[in-house]
Amino acid sequence: MAADDDADSSPDDAVDVDAVLERAGFDPSAGVLTRRQAEVLALRERGLKQSVIAERLGTSRANVSSVEASARENVEKARETVAFAEALAAPVRVEIGESTDLYDVPTQVYDACDEAGVKVNHTAPELMRIVGEAAGDAVQGRQVRRRLFVTVDSDGTVRVRRP
Repeated sequence: MAADDDADSSPDDAVDVDAVLERAGFDPSAGVLTRRQAEVLALRERGLKQSVIAERLGTSRANVSSVEASARENVEKARETVAFAEALAAPVRVEIGESTDLYDVPTQVYDACDEAGVKVNHTAPELMRIVGEAAGDAVQGRQVRRRLFVTVDSDGTVRVRRP
């Protein structure tokens, strides 16, 4: 069993978190993550357990768990901020209301694209799939259960946001 433990800890020791952060271009002054949050995410993404990370960083597993949760929350907020900024800049913005039939979404998107002079390179079934997959539980069957925003960039890229 000790040999297995040594084998498990060896790859853990091999992860050079500074090098990982350097290769990823981490700059704590330019992002939403603290250095500690970035370290924890880097180590977790390389398969290290929270207990191993805690020992390595000289803290508790509970603290690592808390740091990781905060980091993931910050990443999600950053993603939403970027999606919001992209939606503001997109020439086509379509609000899909509750109770809308998913089959009606392509027509709404196509009409808005025609009005803005933007070409969308997706068929109606493709648009329904894109919206349905991105919407998650906001779409059930064919019905939109929660309001969605569909944007189309000038290059035809379709994005879906759930407020």
